[in-house]
Amino acid sequence: MHELRAIPLPDVNLIAAYSIFIASYLVFALGKFPGLKIDRPGAAIIGAVAMVAFRIVRPHDALHFIDFPTIVLLFSMMLIVGNLHLVGFFEWSVEFILRRLKPAYLLPTVIFASGVFSAFLVNDIVCLVMVPFVLAIVRRMKLEPLPYLLAVATGSNVGSVATITGNPQNMLIGSFSGITYRDFFLHLGPVAFVGLYLNWAVLHWAFMRGRDRAVRVESIPLPPLDFSRLAKPMVVVAVVIAGFVAGVPPALMAALGAAALLITRTIEPRKLYQEVDWGLLVFFVGLFLIVGGAEDAGIVARLLTLARHWNLQRLDVFTVVVVVFSNLVSNVPAVMLLKSLVPGFANPHLAWLALAMASTLAGNLTITGSVANIIVVETAKPDVHIGFWDYFRVGFPITLLTILFGLTWLALVR
Repeated sequence: MHELRAIPLPDVNLIAAYSIFIASYLVFALGKFPGLKIDRPGAAIIGAVAMVAFRIVRPHDALHFIDFPTIVLLFSMMLIVGNLHLVGFFEWSVEFILRRLKPAYLLPTVIFASGVFSAFLVNDIVCLVMVPFVLAIVRRMKLEPLPYLLAVATGSNVGSVATITGNPQNMLIGSFSGITYRDFFLHLGPVAFVGLYLNWAVLHWAFMRGRDRAVRVESIPLPPLDFSRLAKPMVVVAVVIAGFVAGVPPALMAALGAAALLITRTIEPRKLYQEVDWGLLVFFVGLFLIVGGAEDAGIVARLLTLARHWNLQRLDVFTVVVVVFSNLVSNVPAVMLLKSLVPGFANPHLAWLALAMASTLAGNLTITGSVANIIVVETAKPDVHIGFWDYFRVGFPITLLTILFGLTWLALVR
């Protein structure tokens, strides 16, 4: 990680830096620029270009601000998950489980399936492939879809807190902190495990009390699955996860797995590339340059000076600040902004874990708290409309309970 520094800039450039930074984070908070069709990736591109154009980020320094291990890890995991999706792994495995459970356990099955998949794969992509499948299941079972869609969103957020590869912000933290995959999992895996049970309790209380859930699950056919196509991806995923646990750098291990899956005679590369969320990758690159420009202009240093008066060294105070920032600007931009605080803490290791825990679990508070939530809401349209209050009435207690447990757990293991 490059050193935090500020370089002397003329007043015009300094004003431009503040304007670009504020405008970019405004779009990250609102989801689009008022009056224009500029979304978060678009704002990241425009902001990054403007930082270079106004010489706030010098062209020869631009590459130094981009954390390539994070980009490689995210891209490689997208290819791995995309391959699993194309061979039908998610659809077949979840429906295989559902046929062997009582209908009353459909809700926890969706929660834990989303959570477990998201713990080892990228939660945004898990949501993308789970939503159409869950909609098809509840339609055939004649159930109200809302609780099960909320189960996908909240379950994937909670489950993803367990590992470095669970979500994009954890990948950032893993790269900047140097915490190993195994260390990360041992500290935050229990938070995810207990969190999924808390998630189930809240959703059951909100939607399932006193309802008759008798459904004929036997009528649901299993989709065909070609095991000859599934064998290689499953072996690759097992080897990649084993490499993570053994201590191989996550970006390198994931890249090796993705490269192995690209050597194929059965899947068209074009279809696999379509599984990649290119907008998210572009968003990351642009965000690196925007925050890099903010560092060069001294904006981040001023924020750090201000933060020292908030007593952020306290675990509970820091967690609250992370939760607020994550819901104002979404969790990835929040982590990018707050990452500069952590190295100066008395216990950076604990602070990195708290940042990962709080920024991830805070994503359950509102629809805009995480990209995974937005993916669920947008993918469910036009079949189901999920409004702000539909989400918030379960998102608030889930966030409160899981963060309280996460805080307690980290305080115990510190």
